[in-house]
Amino acid sequence: MPEFQPLRSWVASANGHPDFPIQNLPLGIFTPPGGMPRAGIAIGDHILDLPACLDLLEGQGRHAAALAAAAPTLNDFLGHGSLVRKALRHAIAALLAEGHPAEAHAPRILHDAATCTLLLPAHIGDYTDFYAGIHHATTIGKLFRPDAPLLPNYKHIPIAYHGRASSVRPSGVDFHRPRGQLKPPGDAPPVFAATARLDYELELGIWIGPGNAPGAAIPIAQAAHHISGYCLLNDWSARDIQAWEYQPLGPFLAKNFATTISPWIIMPEALAPFRAPQHPRAEGDPAPLPYLWDDADQAHGAIDLSLEVLIQTASMREAGLAPHRLSRSNARDAYWTPAQMVAHHASNGCDLRPGDLLGTGTLSGNSPDALASLMELTQAGRAPIALPNGETRSFLQDGDEITLCARAVRDGFASIGFGPCTARVLPPL
Repeated sequence: MPEFQPLRSWVASANGHPDFPIQNLPLGIFTPPGGMPRAGIAIGDHILDLPACLDLLEGQGRHAAALAAAAPTLNDFLGHGSLVRKALRHAIAALLAEGHPAEAHAPRILHDAATCTLLLPAHIGDYTDFYAGIHHATTIGKLFRPDAPLLPNYKHIPIAYHGRASSVRPSGVDFHRPRGQLKPPGDAPPVFAATARLDYELELGIWIGPGNAPGAAIPIAQAAHHISGYCLLNDWSARDIQAWEYQPLGPFLAKNFATTISPWIIMPEALAPFRAPQHPRAEGDPAPLPYLWDDADQAHGAIDLSLEVLIQTASMREAGLAPHRLSRSNARDAYWTPAQMVAHHASNGCDLRPGDLLGTGTLSGNSPDALASLMELTQAGRAPIALPNGETRSFLQDGDEITLCARAVRDGFASIGFGPCTARVLPPL
């Protein structure tokens, strides 16, 4: 396995790269200058062109790479599962390792990543957003229900809602501030206007690989085999629209106008050294029902992954100021593991399909510097945060750019990063 070997690459920028060393090898879809969309693998500051390097591969590795390169999306490849995915990783790790003769072919198989356009890696048939960040749920709940911040079902069931797949966009695609119905305070009737309380939410995205037949559940012990990879996910939220519409059926227009994801699929094998035990449940918490419990999943189903949110306002860009970090948290703090989310999603016979996307919910920590949305950081706008250039923010303004970052770090292993998940707020149309 390349993630457990001290491999070095003939791609010089990969050695010591904080995100894309040879131990990562994330898969995506990109367009090179003047070319057509195709499958590629991030390596250092470059992208390996899978269709262009097929002739340099042999056996199962070549077959796996050909599957990934066969279409402008990765759905079919994801559906083939872990054996094909691992064959691809082994073959590409060997191809990119120091001393491999493929180095002589670098001009035709490598592209400078800065000159390429990254696209959605798969056609997303369905998108479901969970609410697994217990610190986020508790902090938000305290704003409105101080005596009972978590609803009675929270610790029994992975809460989720179905989002809008058509408005999921890759990093770098900006979006316009949405309009919707807003309810002014008091007895004033609702109005239709641009949101004044636009927010971000830092989440982890989960890519579904092999699906399940309609009516057939996914057992919790097998759920991890249905996960083909991970990405960052920003669940942009219009809090004032949400406050008026969400009862009784949950979010709708407050959430479906834009969702931004990082474009590289970080495969589970790259994150294997960073698996961690799920945090024990607090004393008095209910035990999950049997269909949601697996000892092996509890032992290593969480991911020790550092997460950050950065902001750069229009004024900061004009002054040449670097983005400012708003928070730092960890994916390990989710109350439910990715496998539990998958198992619950399919427990009623719902058929998941290759390329479906799940969001974990906002992954905040339990300290003030680990709150992963402005709703939490500013106490619903009552306590604006100060930025280094003297600006303040209660919620996002036009021109603000939010970047999400994720990186797994452990002594003795190469760091594994996700690449940026970035988008800028444009004025309403």
